[in-house]
Amino acid sequence: MGLLRFTSLLNEATRRNVKFAFDFRKQILPTSACYRHASSSTGNVDVRKIRNIGISAHIDSGKTTLTERLLFYTGRIKQMHEVKGKDNVGATMDSMELERQRGITIQSAATHVEWKDYNINIIDTPGHVDFTVEVERALRVLDGAVLVLCAVGGVQSQTFTVNRQMKRYNVPRIAFINKLDRLKANPHRVLSQLRSKLNHNAAFLQLPIGLESSTKGVVDLIHRRAIYFEGDQGQNVIQKEVPEELQAEMEEKRQEMIECVANVDEELGDMFLSELEPNEEQIKAAVRRATLKQAFTPVFLGTALKNKGVQPLLDAVLDYLPNPTEVDNYAFDEEDQKLKMDPRRDDLNPFVALAFKLEAGRFGQLTYMRVYQGHLQKGQYIYNTRTNKRVKVSRLVRMHADKMQDQTDIYAGDISALFGIDCASGDTFVSKPKFQLSMESIHVPEPVISLAIRPQKKTDIDNFSKAINRFTREDPTFTVHFDNESKETIVSGMGELHLEIYAQRMENEYNCPVVVGKPKVAFRESILRPIEFDYLHKKQSGGAGQYGKVIGVIEPLPSDSYTKIEFEDETLGTNVPKQFVPAVEKGFYEGAEKGLQIGQKITGIRMRLQDGQHHMVDSSELAFRLAGLGAIKQAMSEVACHILEPIMNVEVTAPSEFHGTVLAGINKRNGVISGSDGGEGYFSISCDVPLNDMFGYATELRSATQGKGEYTMEYSHYQPCRPAVQEALILQYQQENGLVKTAKRSR
Repeated sequence: MGLLRFTSLLNEATRRNVKFAFDFRKQILPTSACYRHASSSTGNVDVRKIRNIGISAHIDSGKTTLTERLLFYTGRIKQMHEVKGKDNVGATMDSMELERQRGITIQSAATHVEWKDYNINIIDTPGHVDFTVEVERALRVLDGAVLVLCAVGGVQSQTFTVNRQMKRYNVPRIAFINKLDRLKANPHRVLSQLRSKLNHNAAFLQLPIGLESSTKGVVDLIHRRAIYFEGDQGQNVIQKEVPEELQAEMEEKRQEMIECVANVDEELGDMFLSELEPNEEQIKAAVRRATLKQAFTPVFLGTALKNKGVQPLLDAVLDYLPNPTEVDNYAFDEEDQKLKMDPRRDDLNPFVALAFKLEAGRFGQLTYMRVYQGHLQKGQYIYNTRTNKRVKVSRLVRMHADKMQDQTDIYAGDISALFGIDCASGDTFVSKPKFQLSMESIHVPEPVISLAIRPQKKTDIDNFSKAINRFTREDPTFTVHFDNESKETIVSGMGELHLEIYAQRMENEYNCPVVVGKPKVAFRESILRPIEFDYLHKKQSGGAGQYGKVIGVIEPLPSDSYTKIEFEDETLGTNVPKQFVPAVEKGFYEGAEKGLQIGQKITGIRMRLQDGQHHMVDSSELAFRLAGLGAIKQAMSEVACHILEPIMNVEVTAPSEFHGTVLAGINKRNGVISGSDGGEGYFSISCDVPLNDMFGYATELRSATQGKGEYTMEYSHYQPCRPAVQEALILQYQQENGLVKTAKRSR
């Protein structure tokens, strides 16, 4: 009776004052009681028994194969399928037809499993850098991650990218060295790369029992036991004594692991200095604390394809990765003040969720959401804080790849999907109209490659428009604009594969075959030195005219800001009225959209507006916008300029006998070697190569290495291109635009 009375008082307090309810509840109920109260009153799961994790790695490290095993051992699927299986079914998480044809992951896919009374939401992400935004938005909403590494390839180029993304969003991770069954597998080399290349304080929590074709199982270092995986599909986990020949190595690596954790965990460090032997529970608790602080990376071993080491990895997810209460998530209010989200699973807090991914499903737009606070019921209304629109939640589903399961309500910590909501990726939704909050946004990398695209038949123009509209909403790195001069639709993306996939999807999903032009690199134009401007826009045509004068400086930004463009208002007094300054800024940005040299964006510059002049009658926003536009064009025509080009970080791996041939190919493409590594008959080279010189490299590398070489590349930075290249680009642009006389004079 007392509890019911207390609950009714608490609900009354919530209705009157949400903030008061927060504080009141924290003071009256201990934390564990809050969780129990929420669970018993809602019939929902304990928030501490939830894990939101992602599987991330370099290309072909076995992410999707690993996820398939996780689904099978947790009982989510009844039969395992391979990524490139002979049964033509494909892995569960590769639900798109193109993914099954190519054997790669294109879109991140979400699912939900249960393991030992814990609920685990899993997102399987792509490995190709072309689809890097899928990894960005997955890691943005996840609490923990599994970094998968190949036992042969080790730390590769995309591993660096994934590692940076995990750091950006402060995601604790555990490492899983996969493919122990492959020829030349060497987990010890991979561990040393984790330490040297990624600067992780990492240590084995397991040792392999055999490698390559003789892989039998793993040794658990904490519990000092051998684990074998028996049965047709490795479903029977058998624990035995550690083989005698591995006893000494087990003790050595166990001590090394304790030292690595003791270096970053105070409690275990004190025991280590006092020469006390920690027990198994104390070691596990210390590993968990250090992992959550991102001060330690536990390393697990296995081979997903041969069904070994997956179940202990599931246990590790429960033991060492955080639940939603152990991760601090913040939203920003209208005054940019940080507000910490409350992860308790009840309806005492206002509902807050982030839409992190959009997808066109069979029943309309599917919006993936991560709930950070509160509770949402089917049929309720929620508000988009960006557009201030109210929307009704008509259907709530929990995703399992492309299949869905209806839900009546969702709580803090859940990852779910909603139908029929008009929004953009990165929008924040709340339950109260005046509750103006926005979650931290998702980092979206700049597109680096463009090409012209058009439908083969003019009758397909409607389907073409629908496809373009859908893909740009789904993927923020896929951008489209119409070039008025060439009268072409130009699409931009993260790489050749990225744009090729979208062209194929138009044909497969919209029955709209397309013709694509030659890929174009996203060059940029910039200036070499500061230039002053003094520009007057004046127009008189009877009646009110246009008058706006702007004075200031346009200066180059440092090399680490080559992709940025900045505007600073340094005006004093009322020569340029403050209400017209935004118009000058708008005109400046408009003028920077197209340079005079090769018609590309002008970046790496800062416009400092210092003074100007206005007219009492004729000055307007339009006049000052045109003044800003004219000022940048005038300055760019008078100053020495240079062209910037995107530089790609390329990693090439090939057999050692082709070392000289590969190096010659890189030099021919103006690459600068930044590092090399080798061992066991293979070598890998890291280098920086201009994107403009990388076209056709895949074919050249295959033919030069008898099909055994492979490479990956990702955007690194912009830098000025070589004078010969700059001259050729300017000449080509002038010829294409009929400026032949100018072209002759420049020669």
